[in-house]
Amino acid sequence: MLRWGAAAGGSIALGALLAGCSPQSTAAVRSGHADLSFWTHDPGYEKFFTEALPVADRKSDFDFALDITTIAAADIPTKLIAQAVAGTGTPDVAGLEIGAFCRMLRGDIAAELLSDLSPSVASRKDDLIGARLTPFSKDGHLYALDSDTPLCVYYHRADQFKALGIPDDLTTWEEYMDVGAKLNKSKGVSLHAVAVTDPGGTLQSYQILLLQRGGDLYDEDGGIAIQTPEAERTLRFLVDGVQSGAIATVADMYGPSLQSGLKGGTILAVDMPSWYASYGIKPNVPEQKGKWKVRNLPRFAGGGSTTSVGGGTGFSVLRDKPLTKAGIDLVLAAYLDPDQQVKRYQDLGYLPTLRSVYDDPRLAALSDPYFGGQQLFGVYKSVVDDVPSQHQSADASILQTVLSGYLIKAYKGQISPKQALDAAAADFRGQTRA
Repeated sequence: MLRWGAAAGGSIALGALLAGCSPQSTAAVRSGHADLSFWTHDPGYEKFFTEALPVADRKSDFDFALDITTIAAADIPTKLIAQAVAGTGTPDVAGLEIGAFCRMLRGDIAAELLSDLSPSVASRKDDLIGARLTPFSKDGHLYALDSDTPLCVYYHRADQFKALGIPDDLTTWEEYMDVGAKLNKSKGVSLHAVAVTDPGGTLQSYQILLLQRGGDLYDEDGGIAIQTPEAERTLRFLVDGVQSGAIATVADMYGPSLQSGLKGGTILAVDMPSWYASYGIKPNVPEQKGKWKVRNLPRFAGGGSTTSVGGGTGFSVLRDKPLTKAGIDLVLAAYLDPDQQVKRYQDLGYLPTLRSVYDDPRLAALSDPYFGGQQLFGVYKSVVDDVPSQHQSADASILQTVLSGYLIKAYKGQISPKQALDAAAADFRGQTRA
Protein backbone atom coordinates (compact mmCIF):
# COMPACT_ATOMS: atom_id res chain seq x y z
CA MET A 1 0.00 0.00 0.00
CA LEU A 2 1.34 3.42 -0.91
CA ARG A 3 2.31 5.79 1.89
CA TRP A 4 1.16 9.24 0.85
CA GLY A 5 3.36 11.47 3.01
CA ALA A 6 2.42 14.82 1.47
CA ALA A 7 -1.24 14.17 2.04
CA ALA A 8 -1.14 12.75 5.52
CA GLY A 9 2.13 13.35 7.30
CA GLY A 10 3.60 10.15 5.86
CA SER A 11 1.57 7.86 8.11
CA ILE A 12 -1.71 7.09 6.35
CA ALA A 13 -2.08 4.99 3.21
CA LEU A 14 -3.66 6.66 0.21
CA GLY A 15 -6.25 3.90 -0.06
CA ALA A 16 -7.45 4.62 3.45
CA LEU A 17 -7.54 8.34 2.76
CA LEU A 18 -9.61 7.82 -0.36
CA ALA A 19 -11.99 5.47 1.38
CA GLY A 20 -12.43 7.87 4.25
CA CYS A 21 -13.10 10.82 1.99
CA SER A 22 -15.47 9.18 -0.47
CA PRO A 23 -18.56 11.19 -1.42
CA GLN A 24 -21.64 10.45 0.65
CA SER A 25 -23.77 9.72 -2.40
CA THR A 26 -22.41 7.63 -5.25
CA ALA A 27 -25.70 6.30 -6.61
CA ALA A 28 -25.02 5.34 -10.19
CA VAL A 29 -26.84 7.24 -12.90
CA ARG A 30 -27.81 4.80 -15.63
CA SER A 31 -29.41 7.12 -18.21
CA GLY A 32 -30.57 10.64 -18.93
CA HIS A 33 -28.62 13.88 -18.82
CA ALA A 34 -24.91 13.48 -18.07
CA ASP A 35 -22.91 16.66 -17.56
CA LEU A 36 -19.42 15.22 -17.30
CA SER A 37 -16.49 16.97 -15.67
CA PHE A 38 -13.71 16.54 -18.24
CA TRP A 39 -10.03 17.34 -17.69
CA THR A 40 -7.51 17.61 -20.51
CA HIS A 41 -4.22 19.36 -21.28
CA ASP A 42 -4.89 19.81 -25.00
CA PRO A 43 -7.53 21.97 -26.74
CA GLY A 44 -7.46 19.44 -29.56
CA TYR A 45 -8.98 16.81 -27.30
CA GLU A 46 -11.51 19.34 -26.05
CA LYS A 47 -12.69 19.93 -29.62
CA PHE A 48 -12.62 16.25 -30.57
CA PHE A 49 -14.67 15.03 -27.61
CA THR A 50 -17.12 17.91 -27.92
CA GLU A 51 -17.74 17.00 -31.55
CA ALA A 52 -18.10 13.32 -30.55
CA LEU A 53 -21.03 14.02 -28.19
CA PRO A 54 -23.74 13.32 -30.82
CA VAL A 55 -22.10 9.96 -31.52
CA ALA A 56 -22.05 9.14 -27.81
CA ASP A 57 -25.69 10.23 -27.49
CA ARG A 58 -26.68 7.76 -30.22
CA LYS A 59 -24.65 4.90 -28.79
CA SER A 60 -25.79 5.16 -25.17
CA ASP A 61 -28.74 5.97 -22.94
CA PHE A 62 -27.27 9.34 -22.00
CA ASP A 63 -27.64 12.89 -23.23
CA PHE A 64 -24.10 14.21 -22.84
CA ALA A 65 -22.61 17.59 -22.02
CA LEU A 66 -19.05 18.43 -21.00
CA ASP A 67 -17.75 20.73 -18.30
CA ILE A 68 -14.17 21.08 -19.54
CA THR A 69 -11.14 22.13 -17.49
CA THR A 70 -7.78 22.60 -19.20
CA ILE A 71 -4.79 21.76 -16.99
CA ALA A 72 -1.11 21.34 -17.80
CA ALA A 73 -0.34 17.69 -18.53
CA ALA A 74 2.11 17.29 -15.65
CA ASP A 75 -0.35 18.84 -13.18
CA ILE A 76 -3.34 16.61 -13.93
CA PRO A 77 -2.26 13.62 -11.78
CA THR A 78 -1.22 15.90 -8.91
CA LYS A 79 -4.56 17.70 -8.88
CA LEU A 80 -6.46 14.46 -9.43
CA ILE A 81 -4.88 12.77 -6.42
CA ALA A 82 -5.24 15.89 -4.25
CA GLN A 83 -8.94 16.20 -5.04
CA ALA A 84 -9.46 12.50 -4.43
CA VAL A 85 -7.86 12.79 -0.98
CA ALA A 86 -10.08 15.81 -0.29
CA GLY A 87 -13.09 13.74 -1.31
CA THR A 88 -14.44 16.31 -3.75
CA GLY A 89 -13.81 17.92 -7.10
CA THR A 90 -12.48 14.96 -9.07
CA PRO A 91 -13.39 14.84 -12.77
CA ASP A 92 -15.48 12.14 -14.38
CA VAL A 93 -13.07 11.77 -17.29
CA ALA A 94 -9.38 12.72 -17.38
CA GLY A 95 -6.80 12.67 -20.15
CA LEU A 96 -3.45 11.47 -18.80
CA GLU A 97 -0.36 12.00 -20.93
CA ILE A 98 1.73 8.83 -20.96
CA GLY A 99 4.44 10.24 -18.70
CA ALA A 100 1.90 11.65 -16.26
CA PHE A 101 0.07 8.32 -16.16
CA CYS A 102 3.12 6.81 -14.47
CA ARG A 103 1.98 8.57 -11.30
CA MET A 104 -1.10 6.34 -11.34
CA LEU A 105 1.05 3.21 -11.20
CA ARG A 106 2.32 3.80 -7.67
CA GLY A 107 0.81 1.46 -5.10
CA ASP A 108 -2.96 1.21 -5.44
CA ILE A 109 -3.59 4.65 -6.93
CA ALA A 110 -4.90 3.39 -10.28
CA ALA A 111 -7.09 0.73 -8.68
CA GLU A 112 -8.43 3.19 -6.10
CA LEU A 113 -9.20 6.02 -8.50
CA LEU A 114 -9.74 4.72 -12.01
CA SER A 115 -12.24 2.40 -13.63
CA ASP A 116 -10.93 -0.85 -15.08
CA LEU A 117 -11.89 -0.59 -18.74
CA SER A 118 -10.96 -4.19 -19.56
CA PRO A 119 -14.55 -5.55 -19.42
CA SER A 120 -15.79 -2.62 -21.51
CA VAL A 121 -13.33 -3.25 -24.35
CA ALA A 122 -13.51 -7.05 -24.27
CA SER A 123 -15.50 -7.22 -27.52
CA ARG A 124 -12.80 -5.16 -29.26
CA LYS A 125 -9.80 -6.78 -27.58
CA ASP A 126 -8.67 -8.66 -30.69
CA ASP A 127 -8.86 -5.49 -32.79
CA LEU A 128 -7.20 -3.11 -30.34
CA ILE A 129 -3.46 -2.81 -30.89
CA GLY A 130 -2.16 -4.58 -27.81
CA ALA A 131 1.08 -2.64 -27.66
CA ARG A 132 -0.91 0.53 -26.89
CA LEU A 133 -2.80 -1.10 -24.02
CA THR A 134 0.42 -1.98 -22.19
CA PRO A 135 1.47 1.56 -21.11
CA PHE A 136 -1.91 2.21 -19.49
CA SER A 137 -2.34 -1.14 -17.74
CA LYS A 138 -1.39 -2.59 -14.38
CA ASP A 139 -1.86 -6.09 -12.97
CA GLY A 140 -3.99 -7.10 -15.94
CA HIS A 141 -6.34 -4.13 -15.64
CA LEU A 142 -6.69 -1.40 -18.30
CA TYR A 143 -7.06 2.06 -16.80
CA ALA A 144 -7.05 4.29 -19.89
CA LEU A 145 -7.62 4.12 -23.63
CA ASP A 146 -4.78 5.56 -25.67
CA SER A 147 -5.43 8.34 -28.16
CA ASP A 148 -2.83 7.24 -30.67
CA THR A 149 -0.55 4.55 -32.00
CA PRO A 150 2.42 6.94 -32.22
CA LEU A 151 4.51 5.04 -34.75
CA CYS A 152 8.00 6.38 -35.34
CA VAL A 153 9.13 7.11 -38.89
CA TYR A 154 12.10 8.73 -40.59
CA TYR A 155 11.45 12.33 -41.66
CA HIS A 156 13.99 13.42 -44.25
CA ARG A 157 14.74 16.21 -46.71
CA ALA A 158 14.20 14.31 -49.94
CA ASP A 159 15.57 17.16 -52.05
CA GLN A 160 18.83 17.28 -50.11
CA PHE A 161 19.17 13.52 -50.04
CA LYS A 162 18.99 13.56 -53.83
CA ALA A 163 21.35 16.52 -54.20
CA LEU A 164 23.94 14.91 -51.94
CA GLY A 165 23.70 11.57 -53.69
CA ILE A 166 22.47 9.62 -50.67
CA PRO A 167 21.50 6.21 -52.09
CA ASP A 168 17.84 5.25 -52.13
CA ASP A 169 18.57 1.65 -51.23
CA LEU A 170 20.03 2.18 -47.75
CA THR A 171 18.15 -0.10 -45.34
CA THR A 172 20.02 -0.08 -42.02
CA TRP A 173 20.85 2.53 -39.43
CA GLU A 174 24.48 1.54 -39.71
CA GLU A 175 24.49 2.38 -43.43
CA TYR A 176 22.89 5.76 -42.79
CA MET A 177 25.40 6.58 -40.07
CA ASP A 178 28.35 5.64 -42.29
CA VAL A 179 27.05 7.99 -44.99
CA GLY A 180 26.19 10.63 -42.39
CA ALA A 181 29.68 10.62 -40.90
CA LYS A 182 31.24 11.21 -44.31
CA LEU A 183 28.74 13.95 -45.19
CA ASN A 184 29.26 15.69 -41.87
CA LYS A 185 32.99 15.82 -42.53
CA SER A 186 32.60 17.07 -46.10
CA LYS A 187 29.36 19.10 -45.97
CA GLY A 188 28.66 19.75 -42.29
CA VAL A 189 25.27 17.98 -42.34
CA SER A 190 23.72 15.32 -40.09
CA LEU A 191 21.16 12.60 -40.81
CA HIS A 192 19.62 12.44 -37.34
CA ALA A 193 19.37 14.50 -34.15
CA VAL A 194 19.06 13.86 -30.41
CA ALA A 195 18.01 16.17 -27.59
CA VAL A 196 20.56 16.90 -24.87
CA THR A 197 19.17 19.72 -22.71
CA ASP A 198 15.54 18.74 -22.06
CA PRO A 199 15.64 15.62 -19.79
CA GLY A 200 12.40 14.22 -21.20
CA GLY A 201 13.52 14.74 -24.76
CA THR A 202 16.98 13.36 -24.03
CA LEU A 203 15.46 10.18 -22.66
CA GLN A 204 12.96 9.89 -25.52
CA SER A 205 15.70 10.19 -28.17
CA TYR A 206 17.32 7.13 -26.59
CA GLN A 207 14.11 5.27 -25.79
CA ILE A 208 12.80 5.40 -29.35
CA LEU A 209 15.81 3.52 -30.69
CA LEU A 210 15.97 1.23 -27.65
CA LEU A 211 12.39 0.11 -28.24
CA GLN A 212 13.09 -0.38 -31.94
CA ARG A 213 16.10 -2.52 -31.12
CA GLY A 214 13.98 -4.80 -28.93
CA GLY A 215 14.83 -3.38 -25.53
CA ASP A 216 12.88 -1.27 -23.04
CA LEU A 217 13.53 0.99 -20.08
CA TYR A 218 11.41 -1.23 -17.81
CA ASP A 219 10.29 -4.84 -17.59
CA GLU A 220 6.71 -6.04 -17.29
CA ASP A 221 6.72 -5.43 -13.54
CA GLY A 222 8.05 -1.87 -13.84
CA GLY A 223 11.57 -2.83 -12.82
CA ILE A 224 14.52 -1.13 -14.50
CA ALA A 225 15.76 -2.97 -17.60
CA ILE A 226 18.63 -0.90 -19.00
CA GLN A 227 21.50 -3.26 -18.19
CA THR A 228 20.99 -5.40 -21.27
CA PRO A 229 22.89 -5.96 -24.52
CA GLU A 230 20.17 -4.09 -26.43
CA ALA A 231 20.43 -1.07 -24.15
CA GLU A 232 24.20 -0.94 -24.39
CA ARG A 233 24.28 -1.43 -28.17
CA THR A 234 21.67 1.29 -28.64
CA LEU A 235 23.66 3.77 -26.61
CA ARG A 236 26.90 2.79 -28.36
CA PHE A 237 25.20 3.46 -31.69
CA LEU A 238 24.11 6.92 -30.56
CA VAL A 239 27.48 7.78 -29.03
CA ASP A 240 29.29 6.79 -32.22
CA GLY A 241 26.82 8.81 -34.30
CA VAL A 242 27.12 11.93 -32.13
CA GLN A 243 30.90 11.78 -32.07
CA SER A 244 31.14 11.26 -35.84
CA GLY A 245 28.73 14.12 -36.54
CA ALA A 246 26.24 11.83 -38.28
CA ILE A 247 23.87 12.65 -35.41
CA ALA A 248 23.43 16.29 -34.38
CA THR A 249 22.78 17.35 -30.80
CA VAL A 250 20.05 19.91 -30.12
CA ALA A 251 18.59 21.38 -26.94
CA ASP A 252 15.23 19.75 -27.61
CA MET A 253 13.28 18.47 -30.59
CA TYR A 254 11.00 21.51 -30.92
CA GLY A 255 12.81 24.75 -30.12
CA PRO A 256 15.29 27.20 -31.61
CA SER A 257 18.33 24.93 -31.85
CA LEU A 258 16.44 22.29 -33.83
CA GLN A 259 14.76 24.95 -35.94
CA SER A 260 18.13 26.49 -36.73
CA GLY A 261 19.45 23.13 -37.91
CA LEU A 262 16.39 22.48 -40.05
CA LYS A 263 16.30 25.96 -41.55
CA GLY A 264 20.03 26.03 -42.16
CA GLY A 265 20.00 22.63 -43.83
CA THR A 266 22.46 21.07 -41.38
CA ILE A 267 19.91 18.61 -39.94
CA LEU A 268 18.41 16.68 -42.83
CA ALA A 269 16.49 13.95 -41.01
CA VAL A 270 15.02 12.92 -37.67
CA ASP A 271 13.30 9.82 -36.34
CA MET A 272 10.18 10.82 -34.44
CA PRO A 273 6.56 9.69 -33.94
CA SER A 274 3.80 10.20 -36.49
CA TRP A 275 2.41 13.22 -34.62
CA TYR A 276 5.74 15.04 -35.06
CA ALA A 277 4.74 15.97 -38.60
CA SER A 278 2.14 18.37 -37.18
CA TYR A 279 3.91 19.41 -33.98
CA GLY A 280 7.58 19.47 -34.99
CA ILE A 281 8.39 19.60 -38.70
CA LYS A 282 5.64 21.77 -40.13
CA PRO A 283 5.63 24.48 -37.41
CA ASN A 284 9.42 24.82 -37.48
CA VAL A 285 9.99 24.99 -41.23
CA PRO A 286 6.71 25.82 -43.01
CA GLU A 287 8.72 27.30 -45.88
CA GLN A 288 10.16 23.84 -46.65
CA LYS A 289 6.81 22.51 -47.81
CA GLY A 290 7.25 19.91 -50.52
CA LYS A 291 10.87 19.18 -49.61
CA TRP A 292 10.27 16.60 -46.88
CA LYS A 293 9.28 12.95 -47.18
CA VAL A 294 8.50 10.18 -44.72
CA ARG A 295 9.71 6.59 -44.80
CA ASN A 296 9.88 3.71 -42.36
CA LEU A 297 12.79 3.70 -39.94
CA PRO A 298 16.00 2.05 -41.09
CA ARG A 299 16.53 -1.31 -39.41
CA PHE A 300 19.40 -2.18 -37.14
CA ALA A 301 21.75 -4.66 -38.77
CA GLY A 302 21.56 -6.81 -35.64
CA GLY A 303 17.76 -7.10 -35.71
CA GLY A 304 14.79 -5.40 -34.12
CA SER A 305 11.63 -3.77 -35.37
CA THR A 306 10.80 -1.58 -38.34
CA THR A 307 9.30 1.08 -36.09
CA SER A 308 9.12 2.38 -32.55
CA VAL A 309 6.75 4.53 -30.49
CA GLY A 310 6.83 7.79 -28.59
CA GLY A 311 4.20 9.66 -26.62
CA GLY A 312 0.50 9.04 -26.16
CA THR A 313 -2.38 10.20 -23.99
CA GLY A 314 -4.83 7.83 -22.33
CA PHE A 315 -8.34 8.80 -21.29
CA SER A 316 -9.43 7.42 -17.94
CA VAL A 317 -12.78 7.35 -16.17
CA LEU A 318 -12.97 7.89 -12.41
CA ARG A 319 -14.53 4.95 -10.59
CA ASP A 320 -17.45 4.83 -8.16
CA LYS A 321 -18.94 8.17 -9.17
CA PRO A 322 -22.56 8.79 -10.13
CA LEU A 323 -21.56 9.35 -13.76
CA THR A 324 -18.93 6.61 -14.05
CA LYS A 325 -21.03 4.63 -16.53
CA ALA A 326 -21.64 7.75 -18.59
CA GLY A 327 -17.92 8.50 -18.64
CA ILE A 328 -17.12 5.00 -19.86
CA ASP A 329 -19.81 5.24 -22.54
CA LEU A 330 -18.38 8.54 -23.77
CA VAL A 331 -14.80 7.27 -24.00
CA LEU A 332 -15.87 4.09 -25.76
CA ALA A 333 -18.04 5.97 -28.25
CA ALA A 334 -15.34 8.52 -29.04
CA TYR A 335 -12.42 6.10 -29.18
CA LEU A 336 -13.70 2.71 -30.33
CA ASP A 337 -15.99 3.80 -33.13
CA PRO A 338 -14.14 3.25 -36.46
CA ASP A 339 -15.47 6.47 -37.97
CA GLN A 340 -14.26 8.38 -34.93
CA GLN A 341 -10.82 6.82 -35.28
CA VAL A 342 -10.70 8.04 -38.88
CA LYS A 343 -11.85 11.50 -37.78
CA ARG A 344 -9.24 11.62 -35.00
CA TYR A 345 -6.48 11.05 -37.53
CA GLN A 346 -7.94 13.58 -39.95
CA ASP A 347 -8.39 16.23 -37.24
CA LEU A 348 -5.47 15.63 -34.87
CA GLY A 349 -3.01 13.44 -36.77
CA TYR A 350 -3.30 10.63 -34.21
CA LEU A 351 -3.16 7.15 -35.68
CA PRO A 352 -5.90 4.56 -35.08
CA THR A 353 -5.66 2.17 -32.16
CA LEU A 354 -7.97 -0.33 -33.89
CA ARG A 355 -6.02 -2.48 -36.34
CA SER A 356 -8.99 -2.88 -38.70
CA VAL A 357 -9.12 0.89 -39.30
CA TYR A 358 -5.73 0.74 -41.04
CA ASP A 359 -7.62 -0.88 -43.94
CA ASP A 360 -10.01 2.07 -44.28
CA PRO A 361 -9.75 3.47 -47.83
CA ARG A 362 -10.45 6.99 -46.57
CA LEU A 363 -7.13 7.00 -44.74
CA ALA A 364 -5.21 5.37 -47.57
CA ALA A 365 -6.40 8.08 -49.95
CA LEU A 366 -5.25 11.02 -47.82
CA SER A 367 -2.29 12.94 -49.20
CA ASP A 368 -0.25 15.62 -47.45
CA PRO A 369 0.78 18.64 -49.52
CA TYR A 370 3.56 19.49 -47.09
CA PHE A 371 5.21 16.16 -47.87
CA GLY A 372 4.91 16.64 -51.60
CA GLY A 373 1.51 14.97 -51.82
CA GLN A 374 2.80 11.77 -50.21
CA GLN A 375 0.14 9.40 -48.91
CA LEU A 376 1.63 8.96 -45.45
CA PHE A 377 -0.83 6.40 -44.20
CA GLY A 378 0.68 3.73 -46.41
CA VAL A 379 3.95 4.12 -44.51
CA TYR A 380 2.18 3.74 -41.17
CA LYS A 381 0.18 0.72 -42.30
CA SER A 382 3.33 -1.01 -43.52
CA VAL A 383 4.86 -1.02 -40.02
CA VAL A 384 1.90 -1.10 -37.61
CA ASP A 385 2.08 -4.86 -37.13
CA ASP A 386 5.67 -4.44 -35.93
CA VAL A 387 4.93 -1.88 -33.20
CA PRO A 388 6.78 -2.64 -29.94
CA SER A 389 5.20 -2.55 -26.50
CA GLN A 390 6.33 0.08 -24.02
CA HIS A 391 6.36 -0.69 -20.31
CA GLN A 392 6.20 1.95 -17.61
CA SER A 393 7.19 2.54 -14.00
CA ALA A 394 5.82 4.57 -11.13
CA ASP A 395 9.36 5.87 -10.73
CA ALA A 396 9.78 7.03 -14.33
CA SER A 397 10.53 10.60 -13.28
CA ILE A 398 13.56 9.41 -11.31
CA LEU A 399 14.97 7.44 -14.24
CA GLN A 400 14.38 10.40 -16.55
CA THR A 401 16.53 12.59 -14.31
CA VAL A 402 19.38 10.18 -13.69
CA LEU A 403 19.60 8.49 -17.09
CA SER A 404 19.40 11.69 -19.13
CA GLY A 405 22.46 13.03 -17.31
CA TYR A 406 24.49 9.89 -17.96
CA LEU A 407 23.42 9.78 -21.61
CA ILE A 408 24.90 13.25 -22.09
CA LYS A 409 28.15 12.19 -20.40
CA ALA A 410 28.34 9.22 -22.76
CA TYR A 411 27.73 11.42 -25.81
CA LYS A 412 30.63 13.62 -24.69
CA GLY A 413 32.89 10.61 -24.33
CA GLN A 414 33.33 11.13 -20.59
CA ILE A 415 32.13 7.61 -19.78
CA SER A 416 31.42 4.47 -21.81
CA PRO A 417 27.88 3.36 -22.68
CA LYS A 418 28.12 0.49 -20.20
CA GLN A 419 29.35 2.80 -17.45
CA ALA A 420 26.51 5.23 -18.18
CA LEU A 421 23.84 2.55 -17.97
CA ASP A 422 25.33 0.85 -14.90
CA ALA A 423 25.62 4.19 -13.08
CA ALA A 424 22.07 5.21 -14.00
CA ALA A 425 20.71 1.86 -12.82
CA ALA A 426 22.59 2.13 -9.53
CA ASP A 427 21.36 5.68 -8.92
CA PHE A 428 17.81 4.68 -9.80
CA ARG A 429 17.82 1.74 -7.43
CA GLY A 430 19.35 3.84 -4.69
CA GLN A 431 16.74 6.56 -4.99
CA THR A 432 13.75 4.24 -5.34
CA ARG A 433 14.88 2.10 -2.41
CA ALA A 434 14.78 5.08 -0.06
